[in-house]
Amino acid sequence: MNSIWDFIGRFYSPQDYAALDAQRQRWKSSRPLAGAKILDGTPIFRNTLVKYAVLLDAGADLTISAGKNIPCDPEIVKLAPEFGIRVADETALKEKFDAVADCAGRHISVDSRCGYAELTRSGLEYYKNSPAPVYSVDSGILKRFETTLGTGESFVRAMKYLGHNDFSGKKIIVFGGGKVGRGSAYFSALAGARVFIADINTVTPPPGVEFVAARDTQKVEEIINTSWCAVSATGLAGALAEYVPALKAADILIANMGVEDEFGEELESSRVLNNKLPLNFILEEPTEIRYIDPSMALSNAALLKLLEGKAAAGINLPEKEFEMEIIADMRNAGVMNSEIDLILKESL
Repeated sequence: MNSIWDFIGRFYSPQDYAALDAQRQRWKSSRPLAGAKILDGTPIFRNTLVKYAVLLDAGADLTISAGKNIPCDPEIVKLAPEFGIRVADETALKEKFDAVADCAGRHISVDSRCGYAELTRSGLEYYKNSPAPVYSVDSGILKRFETTLGTGESFVRAMKYLGHNDFSGKKIIVFGGGKVGRGSAYFSALAGARVFIADINTVTPPPGVEFVAARDTQKVEEIINTSWCAVSATGLAGALAEYVPALKAADILIANMGVEDEFGEELESSRVLNNKLPLNFILEEPTEIRYIDPSMALSNAALLKLLEGKAAAGINLPEKEFEMEIIADMRNAGVMNSEIDLILKESL
């Protein structure tokens, strides 16, 4: 069997995943997950291997699952068994697990003895009436490193990967004023675009971005008609259906940065970059590991809380003190302090 840490070391140093590295150092001797049967539904990419490796060092009996319509790297999926990681098939998903790390509610039907750690805000909709303990990884500070900074940076990187290199002076409209939308808008503005953010609620836009009320259909359609690119980031299936006629009529690039189809069936998949899948998932590294590291560490820690019975029935939010401990681990590495300050000041 090949060493997962040797493989990881070919691409990353511990400084790149400071929160997970600190978690590993604490857990590899105490092995708090020893014998625990864990199902992890985090999207399977190269950087996700670090999350898995920490769980293995902590003693977990780990199974991973590429959930339906959740993009994954098939080469990493094939590689996982070489590291002693079982990849779930339909039969495995009928087994009972001690705890489940889910993404977008795709594994809500899997039987879990202690509960679920849900990675996304959209996934909470599936769990809102769940009698089981559900730990919301998305609801605190840490997830903003991934969904605001990481996803925003990767939107621009994915556009450039496709050859759309020049943002300068071009108009972009981003639908959704949450973490993903704000990040996509912010990094687009940094790249030189003139950016509008549309939301059904009044939100303060990120620096360099203009706000437009999503309910002002006429104004939104005027912006669409003169834009270079439209980006969906509401996290809600079908949320942009009313704007589909305007999008279809305009000579415009269309991208989705959420896990749901926000356009609906009236807009063909071929009309959207990456066929409606999140645009950054065309990249080998959809989110740089330094940005996804804290939320993966929180997801792992949430599994331990579930196993220890420290989560109540229903939705559980991350405790601020608990998140600040993970941020302290990140600060100790010293490579993301400016980004930490940006998030803590809530500038985005």
